[in-house]
Parts: sequence; structure tokens; C-alpha cells
Amino acid sequence: MELSSEDSLRLNVLLANKPQAIRIDEAKFMVHGLAEQGEFSVPLHPSGRPESYLRAVRELISGHILGSPGGYPIYLRRWTRMGQMREQSLEPLLMLGEPEAVVAAVCSPGLTEELARRAWWAMEDADNARHMLAHDSIVASPFGTELAEYLIDFLPFETDSDPIMDSVQRVLQPGLISAEQRLDLWHKSARKPACLVGFLRARPDDLPEPLAPRAMADELQQLLALAVQAGEPSASLLLRCSSGVGQRFLDTLSRVLAKAPNQEVLMATLDVMHAYFASLRPEGDPGLTITELQAEAEQFAQAASQHGALANALEQRPQLHAELVALRLLSGVSYATLRPLLPDPTTLGTLMRRKLAPVMEPLQAAIADLRA
Repeated sequence: MELSSEDSLRLNVLLANKPQAIRIDEAKFMVHGLAEQGEFSVPLHPSGRPESYLRAVRELISGHILGSPGGYPIYLRRWTRMGQMREQSLEPLLMLGEPEAVVAAVCSPGLTEELARRAWWAMEDADNARHMLAHDSIVASPFGTELAEYLIDFLPFETDSDPIMDSVQRVLQPGLISAEQRLDLWHKSARKPACLVGFLRARPDDLPEPLAPRAMADELQQLLALAVQAGEPSASLLLRCSSGVGQRFLDTLSRVLAKAPNQEVLMATLDVMHAYFASLRPEGDPGLTITELQAEAEQFAQAASQHGALANALEQRPQLHAELVALRLLSGVSYATLRPLLPDPTTLGTLMRRKLAPVMEPLQAAIADLRA
């Protein structure tokens, strides 16, 4: 389909002015351009089917910018969200009026603050904001604060758990929001497990409103000093958990496990838990059922009482045995532990939690042992 002579002329004038970015409003049939001197718009006057006319508009723009009327190259669409645009110039992508091209730019490792601002003008979108805040250079820039505030304001409108968890994790990166904003977000997240997972991911050792340390925290500090000096990971983890920030982590972890609304939130929580206790399992995920994990954790604690840096501490304080079992158990839970009880990936809510009770109850008991 050919464009009207008026539209063709105006679009060519727009392109001749070397725009920094182009945005096409399909609903209002407008083409907007961003240039150094400001924004300008070209109204369209479709003479046939709107879809075909808009395609002709994109072909004209692409022919001018890329030398190809085919629009954003199809083979690049597969790379869009994979960050594989290192060899491509990012500036032309923002001039095509193609949403996929904008996403390709914001996913690129070469994204700068200036290009990020242009991309945001071209396509203001929560997914794009999250992609941009994956770049350290954008996080460190003034524009990063704008994106973080947008994501916070947009949180009430998110419905899926993954974007909620990701948004909270992104905005909690250092320097993006104030202490007051962080505390406000924490309070609003109190009954939203997906938001709490974002906090656990971003700041496991710096959650708001730390709790009081365990009553025996000072005693443990002295009792485990030699084991910590010897590099015993169990000793370091026991002290980490006994601190005020560790108690807040365990409390939040327990709350999310008790109210996880779906498998996405549950698996993300288990990933956080695995990372927190990972030093106990440098070999990685053991892939065991809950019964196997309980037996293996008991063996681990028994072995520690017989030899190694913790043997003397266990002899002086036998209660540490249960805490070592708890640490080992929490460090080994994974999808393999859940799979026998939850074969259907669509199970969620109360039914999901009821089916997983044989796993969740031992986990909650282990967390309680580390908080007693």
C-alpha cells in the first residue's frame, strides 16, 4: 500500500531532521519523533486498511534508517531479550518505531544513560524499566532513580508474581530509593509474599526492622570463635542466623513459605534459601527427597560431633546438634524435594500448600530451631 503524498512528505521531513527516537501511536494514527530541539508529531491519514497503512509507514521509516524496507529484521527478534546486540548499533533501533527494537536496545550490554532515556521516551513500560535496571551504569545514574520510582508506583497494577518479585529486587539496589521509601515498601509488602521475596533476594542481610538477636547470640560467638577461625561454614552460618538481621531473614522466610500463593513464588523462595545456606553445600543441589534430606542432615550433625572444628562446641552445648541438622536441611531443599508431592505445575494456593505439608512442616520446624 502506498502512503498519501502528504503523509509521505511529512514523514520524510521528520526523518530528515535526524530524530533520536520514533514512537508510533497506532490508536491515534500519529508518528512522534524526539529530536534535540524537542518533540514533534506527524498525523497519519490512512486511505485503506489501518494495519496495512501502518505497515507501509514502518517500511518507509525502516528503509530510511536501515536501508531495508522490511522493518526490524526478523532474525534479530530472537535475540531481543537475550542481550545479544553487542555488534549492533543501538541508536538506529530506537528510530524504527518498533517495540521489539526498543526492547533489544534496553537489553543490550552497551546501553548508556542517554540511550536509556531515549528508549524510555519511545516505550515507557515496566518490563523495559526492569531490563534497564539490570545495567549497573543505569542504576548508578540519576535516571535509575526515575525508573525505580516508576516501578514502585506501578507495583499495585502488576498481577503476575515474577514481575513483582523482579521489580522489588531491582528497586532495592543501592542508591535507587531512600530509606523512607524502602521502609514504606516493606510495610506495604507485609502481606504480599511476592514482594517479600524481592526483599529476600535483594537484601538478605539488610532487611528493614531487624529483630532482636537470639538470647544465646553472645554465648555462641564465644563458643564458635575457633570454628569460625578454622573456616567452618556451619559456625559462620549459625552466627549469621543468630544475629538480629539473621532472625529477620528467618522470620520473613517462614512467612513466605507459609503463604506462598503459587509455585513461582515458592521456587523463588527456595532459591533464596539455597543461596543463603549455600556454603554448606559447595557441591550444589543434592536432589534428595525430604525423607532423604532429613536422614542426611542427621548424619551430617553426627559426623560434626565426632570430629572437626565443631566437635568441642557440640560437646559443650548439645543443643547445637538440632541447629546443625536444621542448617543442613534448609541448605538442601530444591525442586527435586517438591516434585514427588507436586507433579502438576499448575497447582497453586491452598491446595498446593496442603500437598506440600510433608515438606513445609519440617522446614518450618528447622527455621524454628534456629530462632529458639
